[in-house]
Amino acid sequence: MSCIRLRLLHAENTGFDRQRRHLLGLGAASLLGGLAPGALISPVAAAPIPAGTRLRIAQYKGGDRLLLAAAGLADTPYAIDWAEFASGNLMVEAMNGGSLDLAYGSEIPPLFGHLAGANIRVVAVIKGDVNEQTVLVPKDSAIRAIADLKGKRVGYVRATTTHYYLTKMLAEVGLGFADIQAINLSVPDGASAFRTGQLDAWAIYGYSVPLAQTSVGARVLKRANGYLSGNYLYFSPPQAIADPARNAALADVFLRLQKAFAWRQANPERYAEAIAPEIGVPVDAVLTLLRNESQPRRLVAVDEAAIRSQQDVADTFLKSGVINRQVDLHPLWDRSFEPVLNGRAG
Repeated sequence: MSCIRLRLLHAENTGFDRQRRHLLGLGAASLLGGLAPGALISPVAAAPIPAGTRLRIAQYKGGDRLLLAAAGLADTPYAIDWAEFASGNLMVEAMNGGSLDLAYGSEIPPLFGHLAGANIRVVAVIKGDVNEQTVLVPKDSAIRAIADLKGKRVGYVRATTTHYYLTKMLAEVGLGFADIQAINLSVPDGASAFRTGQLDAWAIYGYSVPLAQTSVGARVLKRANGYLSGNYLYFSPPQAIADPARNAALADVFLRLQKAFAWRQANPERYAEAIAPEIGVPVDAVLTLLRNESQPRRLVAVDEAAIRSQQDVADTFLKSGVINRQVDLHPLWDRSFEPVLNGRAG
């Protein structure tokens, strides 16, 4: 597969990690065991889906496949090939190479993909949590504020939310990436480096945060609330959007996800019990993260506010010198699924 490389102007220590693990091995039946029959919901697709339709969908560990199964929504009338990735930038690469029909990440990976000419379009928006996006330090660290990171070894994941909120946090105290030892690491490599004392701080997201807290007693230096919009973007290749069969299946996936997010909000204990074994985090740690969410998780249609939010990210990166040209992001966005997501499908 020919993958596009998302180049930045910044001098970095490492390139993108291409390690990816495919086909998550959890079956729906094992997840649904112990869940109440009332969790089962039967969404109606917006259009007929031809027999034999197949979607290739990316997810994070413990992601959408598990959620749909736990909510009783995994029995789709089309096949899904799930592939697991550690970050959105890797999903952009895979989609540009023709391997995916649907993926999601923060506003940042599609931005850099668009700048590099990736063949993707943003088709839906998750309104999600930002409190799990944090800068962590070792429990006994003398670092107490972002200003203390000057000269320190700070891990992050290039072209993701960590790149963005770390840029903004540093700028607030008069620092930039040149003032720290910024080390671009994949999520697994960052976890290893942090655990073994090779990092003074780690800008990271998701379930890596409670994992680091429970395994090595990591301390939160600063959360990204106030720096991130909370928008997480589903993106697809234009070919999938234009194909009637895949378009109908994607619409059905979105309907299921809307219901699954609502189920997740109403059943945090059941969701925590389903996901905790998969991600290797205690149920209580998952519940703590869920109860600390900055906003309820929901799936909404593309709108101008979401486009402006990503444009603000691009403008921030331009001002800070991370990118070298102004870009209009409107061509990256596609409103094809707006009727379905707004409940107006025929």
